[in-house]
Amino acid sequence: MAVAAAISVTLAAGLVACNKTDTTAATPDATAAATAANAAPPQPAVSSAVSAMSADKLREAAQKALGEQRLYAPAGDNAMEYYLALRDKTPGDATVAAALTDLEPYTLIATDQAIGRKDFAEANRLYGLLEKTDSAAPALPRLKNAIADGQKAAATQPVVAQTDAEKAKAAELEQKRLDDQKKLQEQAAKELAAKQAADKATVSAAATASAAKAAADKAAADKAAADKAAADRAAADRRAAERAQQPAQQPAAPKPAAASSELHAVSTPPPRFPPAALRSGRSGTVQVEFTVGTDGSVTAAHVVDANPPHVFDSAAEQAVRRWKFQPVGSPVTARRTINFTPQ
Repeated sequence: MAVAAAISVTLAAGLVACNKTDTTAATPDATAAATAANAAPPQPAVSSAVSAMSADKLREAAQKALGEQRLYAPAGDNAMEYYLALRDKTPGDATVAAALTDLEPYTLIATDQAIGRKDFAEANRLYGLLEKTDSAAPALPRLKNAIADGQKAAATQPVVAQTDAEKAKAAELEQKRLDDQKKLQEQAAKELAAKQAADKATVSAAATASAAKAAADKAAADKAAADKAAADRAAADRRAAERAQQPAQQPAAPKPAAASSELHAVSTPPPRFPPAALRSGRSGTVQVEFTVGTDGSVTAAHVVDANPPHVFDSAAEQAVRRWKFQPVGSPVTARRTINFTPQ
C-alpha cells in the first residue's frame, strides 16, 4: 500500500514535471519567434507600387488621399507615402515639403497610439514614415525605444487563449480604435484643409501686394525717365539758345566816317544764330555798314558783304539795328564784321 502510494506520488510528480516542461518549452519558442520578427529587415516606408508612380499621378493621389482623410493609413494608399515618393522625384518642391511637415505630427500621434495598443507592426510602419520624412526628428529615439521595449515584453509573455467574451471585447476595442483613428484623420484633414486655405489666401494677398508694388515701381520709374528726358531736352534747348545769343567775335573797331567823331558803344547785343544754320553746323561772316544818329541809336544798316551769302545777313542786320552808342555831335557811319561760329 505504501509502495503504491509512493508510485502514485512519483507518477503525479512526473506529470507535473512534464506539464511544467511543456509550459517552459513554449516560452523560448515564442521568444525566438519574436526575436526573429525583430531581426527581420524593416519594410520600406514607401511601397514599391507607390514609388513606381509618376510625379503627376503621385500629386493627384496625394490630394485625393487628403480629401478622403487617408493621411497615414492604410499602408500603400495614404497621403504620407504619396508625398514621400513625390519628394524623391521632385526634391525642391516647397509644396511637398510643407505638406509633409503638416502631416508629421498626426503620424507621430498615430505611432504612439499603435505602441499603446501593442500593434507593433503598425507602429513600425508609421515609424518608417516618420524616419523617412525627417531622420533627425527629436521624437524618433523615443519611439524606437518604446517599440523595441514593447516587442521585447510581448515576446516574453506566454500565449494565452482568449475566451469568446475576450475575443468579443478585443474586437470591440479594435473597432473603437479604428473609429478613433478615422475621427483623428478626419479632424487632421479638416485642420490641414483650413491651414492650406489660409496659406493660399496669404500667398494670394502677398502676390497681389507684390504685383501692385511692381506696378507702382514701374510707374515711378517711367515718370522719372520721362522727367529726365524732358529736363535733358530743356537743357539742350537752353544751351542752343545761349550759343545762338553769344557773339562769335567782338565787333571789329568801327571805320569812322569822319575823323572828328568817335563811337562809344553802350549796348551791342549779339545776333541770334539762325536755327537752320545752327542745326547744320554752318559758320560764316557778315560785314554791316550802319549809321548812328546824334542820340546814339542806329538809324540805318545794310549788309555790305556776306560769306556765305543770304545765310546770316538778316540776323546780322537786325542785331546791329538794336545797338546803342553814346550820343554824338553829328551822325556817324561805320562798318562792323560779325562772325557766326556754332558752339
